[in-house]
Amino acid sequence: MERSQISCYRISETHFREDKNMTSAPNSHDAEPIPAEARAEVERLLATGDLFRYTAASDSPVTLLERDFAQMMGTKYALAVASCSAALFLSLKALGLKPGARVLIPAFTFAAVPSAVVHADCVPVLVEVGANYRIDLADFEAKLPDADAVLISHMRGHTSDMDAIMALADAAGLPVIEDAAHSLGTLWGGRRIGTIGRVGCFSFQSYKLVNAGEGGILVTDDADLIARAVIMSGAYEHNWKKHPVLHAAFARWQNKLPLYNNRLNNLSAAIIRPQLGEIPRRVRDGRRNHDRVAARLDAAPWFSVPAPLGPEERAPDSIQFNLVGLTGADTRAFAHAAAGMGVPVQVFGLSADNARAYWNWEFLGPQPDLPQTRAMLMRACDVRLPARLTLAECDYVAESLVAAAEAVMGSKQAKAVA
Repeated sequence: MERSQISCYRISETHFREDKNMTSAPNSHDAEPIPAEARAEVERLLATGDLFRYTAASDSPVTLLERDFAQMMGTKYALAVASCSAALFLSLKALGLKPGARVLIPAFTFAAVPSAVVHADCVPVLVEVGANYRIDLADFEAKLPDADAVLISHMRGHTSDMDAIMALADAAGLPVIEDAAHSLGTLWGGRRIGTIGRVGCFSFQSYKLVNAGEGGILVTDDADLIARAVIMSGAYEHNWKKHPVLHAAFARWQNKLPLYNNRLNNLSAAIIRPQLGEIPRRVRDGRRNHDRVAARLDAAPWFSVPAPLGPEERAPDSIQFNLVGLTGADTRAFAHAAAGMGVPVQVFGLSADNARAYWNWEFLGPQPDLPQTRAMLMRACDVRLPARLTLAECDYVAESLVAAAEAVMGSKQAKAVA
């Protein structure tokens, strides 16, 4: 980037702050404070030293979390584990897939998803994703005959057409796993995302709707699947008897499955449980923030925010948008200008070694090019919008993004005229 361009952007940033007289740039990285109820329970556990989920005869914090989460989701069973990646891995193993099984996944996802597939001794098959961040159904249908299972990532909370996906998968007799790490609280046609496939997996990592630093959970109505997952998660000897699952299902798998020790600990469960009651408010405020910023960006000529699909009611904590009419150099300049205003922008395809750009997943070996997904990733931007942001802070984010684009494109137009 030329020095004159950088100076131009800095002038624009200064004018933006003075003219708009807006609040300072919001902190978009910190999570909400951990509730007092959780802190009190953590102190109680620390005093007892009772941190292992199977120490108590019944009703350990992890057991209570599983009960509460299953009730909230309307599923029969839940299993809390160390991470969403662990939940995905255990789900794949619990399906009984043979080594080398081919698992369809969207090409737009986080590197942990194909990693979980590899960890489960399966082969990820990447499916094209369109400009709206959702799976391309034509490519999905074309690759379905050679697949053994489907793993749908609702990446950044954008729901692919689950009606079409389930119809195609059911017709092919293939199980569907939902990676709902970004979709806790999202509805599809009134149904909770994560409960539509055979099994749904969620994350409690710090940047998710519910924050325990790390942690995950899977939900299902399949008694045999949950029994296999519980044993493999690390319910050795007869600890599986502390799970409210049909014991006949456990008896079939006792000592027949390896133990991977992916358990969640009681401290994490104690932090998570009190936050479950906060989910409706966080969903409401997150959607409000997203829609407010989206409306401002869509009114500017340089941005396009993909609309939700008809049956989808999202629970966003970030916003994604595509740049319109910007070259690669323009895009880098835009991200630089926005960062100078205190609004970090991640461009998935341009950020160095981005774990969401499929060409950086070298551990998979050579992969076919996916032109739709590649084109989308080169112009798709990601900005965090936590539910705790105020409307004034959301306005600052939106106006900063618009001002950054104006600085880049106005400078470019001025140079062209000169």
